[in-house]
Amino acid sequence: MSEFLTIPALNGLSWLFHGFGTRHFSENDLRAAAAEYGAGPVQLRQIHSARVLVLDEAPAGLPEADAAATRRPGLALVVKTADCLPLFLIDAERRAVAAVHAGWRGTARRIAVEAVESMTRAFGTGPASLLAALGPCIGGGCYEVGEDVAAPFRRDSHFAALFAAIPARPGKYFFDLRAANRAQLETTGVLPSNILEAGGCTHCDSRLLSFRRDRRSNLRLFNFIGIRAD
Repeated sequence: MSEFLTIPALNGLSWLFHGFGTRHFSENDLRAAAAEYGAGPVQLRQIHSARVLVLDEAPAGLPEADAAATRRPGLALVVKTADCLPLFLIDAERRAVAAVHAGWRGTARRIAVEAVESMTRAFGTGPASLLAALGPCIGGGCYEVGEDVAAPFRRDSHFAALFAAIPARPGKYFFDLRAANRAQLETTGVLPSNILEAGGCTHCDSRLLSFRRDRRSNLRLFNFIGIRAD
């Protein structure tokens, strides 16, 4: 089977399966990987929102949202990325999971916070008991953005340090997308020690896909998490 990345600390949870896809991990590979765990993929029509779906069963079609959460075994929650951050949330006590697609727009809308709060409302999840897994995304030294991206974050002093001005390019900044989501998770009460990282910069790592590097709008990495049905 083609390659996907995992976080070793999560591999010890016998009821859980997860993976961050590489460029060689196709949609067919995704279906085959999910089937090994008795699951079927649940994909979303991602719209760079802060909308979180709580699912008791597989939805019909492609619902518009950028995160999904469930306690139902047999659903492989999928988010697709090509520089954006794939983020997984795991409540080991209640056996609940969420998959989050966090681009800069979703991050500005605090989608990571919305996902934690949705799990709290739906499942009684306590943020301090959550595990969070941050997958590969474009790194802070490669993600050049303009004032249009920086402006929505300036309202919150927590995020000022996440933008590094580029002296040779006035009005341009390097933005650390992974650190922004880590900071948002910590504001909800997720413990820093419970935030795990797969690492990897999509722009630098040739195993991964990057919209900014590859300029291929139709290519995406398939990232998935779910609860085993077997």
